[in-house]
Amino acid sequence: MTTRNVLFIMCDQLRWDHLAYNGHPSLRTRNIDWLASRGVNFRNAFVNSGVCGPSRMSFYSGRYPSSHGTTWNGVPQNLGELTLGQMLGDQGRALALAGKTHHKGDARGMKRLGIDGGSELGALLSSGGFTELDRYDGHYDPGAETGYLEWLRARGYTGERPWTEWVIGAIDERGELVSGYQMRNVHLPARIAKEHSETAYMTGRAIDFVERRGDDPWVLHLSYIKPHWPYIAPAPYHTMYPIERCSPVHRDPRELEHPHPVLAAYRQQEECANFMRDEVIRKVRPAYTGLVQEIDDNLGRLWESLERLGRFRDTLIVFTADHGDFLGDHWLGEKEQFYDTVQRIPFIVYDPDPAADSTRGTVDLRFVESVDAVPTFLEALKLPPHAERVEGRSLLALTRPAAGVPAWRDCVFSELDYAFRAARRTLGRSPFECRAWMARTERWKYVFWLDLPPQLFDLASDPDEFVDLGTDPGHQAVRDAMQARLLDWFMRLKRRTTMTPEEVEGRTASHKKFGVFFGVW
Repeated sequence: MTTRNVLFIMCDQLRWDHLAYNGHPSLRTRNIDWLASRGVNFRNAFVNSGVCGPSRMSFYSGRYPSSHGTTWNGVPQNLGELTLGQMLGDQGRALALAGKTHHKGDARGMKRLGIDGGSELGALLSSGGFTELDRYDGHYDPGAETGYLEWLRARGYTGERPWTEWVIGAIDERGELVSGYQMRNVHLPARIAKEHSETAYMTGRAIDFVERRGDDPWVLHLSYIKPHWPYIAPAPYHTMYPIERCSPVHRDPRELEHPHPVLAAYRQQEECANFMRDEVIRKVRPAYTGLVQEIDDNLGRLWESLERLGRFRDTLIVFTADHGDFLGDHWLGEKEQFYDTVQRIPFIVYDPDPAADSTRGTVDLRFVESVDAVPTFLEALKLPPHAERVEGRSLLALTRPAAGVPAWRDCVFSELDYAFRAARRTLGRSPFECRAWMARTERWKYVFWLDLPPQLFDLASDPDEFVDLGTDPGHQAVRDAMQARLLDWFMRLKRRTTMTPEEVEGRTASHKKFGVFFGVW
């Protein structure tokens, strides 16, 4: 059957190695496993930034951060950039949102062009082209309450700030209200019932939307805030996985001997300094793993609805994450750096087309990037590819290999702008000096830091990335080759975005048609 619908599921800070189908020995992610058994598990999928905002903008635009310009959380989307929602809108389709986007509209740009932010156009630009069923970025904002908070109050969760007091609140051993923001408390159950959690609520919004649409076509982005911090889970998920059943910490004392200057500065930040402590790891990893299990259980509710409605026959599904989470790996907390812990993500594509039957349940080891999501959706829906803008590649060439397997990329790229972090001040650098780019092949990972030494890892002999060869004299030739590859990629980014390839072809050598003559004898 022809693909009529798209379901784009994203988790926040979900590590690829914390899923059973990717090798976790004890996690029971049965519903994610089930989707992988019916689709293609792309085991070498990577984000184009280890930060929420720029990563998501690459997912939503099909463009790298150096192209779309949203290099950090809260950096507005340039009005000249298009998201999937805007591309769909041009074709009379809508992109519904249930959950998080981290998108920030360009208020200054709209003011300059005289666009009223409260108008229909202004609202669409501010939302990144999404039709917001319920936007929920997982933080309490009294100026922008979501439907979730009203929904909670209707169920008896009283107070001025139900998210703070109930969703991330807990009662400690002294009977006092404590916050999940403090990691010392995440062994406690959140005060919210599991049926009323963020994950359960947003799953319910997605199910309601799909059921209301009936047989009308739709595109839905279900974007879970979890397992993002605060790492506090409702019962029974808070104690479902003792530390012995969680993924082990990947770190080595050698990493602290001669650290890269940026990493040394990052390790002085509060979240990294705390995650260097074993007591923090032992508290947080079980809660984090429980939050992953909660997502999987709620996906089971969604799968049941899709099955009952017959939507697996005509719905393309992508399940992924915007990046991982260190949780103490490499003596770090949060995300951002270029280790696979953060850069590598789960990525499952369920393609309902009969042409994909031969790839169901397979593992594909070819490199996939965030920028591949948009072209995949556009091709599945038979919509214009926006080749003048989109820098990724449709994955349908891999899920539907009947026409022959195309030549594929052998390198992935990612970026970081750390101007907004305390590490910049520790290093005494200006906001214009804080950029880095990664090129990763099957064997080598190279990171170019602006005005600082590079990093290099031999993934064949050092898959855990413990030994940095960035200044090793014996690997200069490898660094030169990887830097050349990075430069080649950078020079090929698409900067001419206002004309399609067909329009360029029509204009090529056409000056005489317009009465323009030069160089004539």
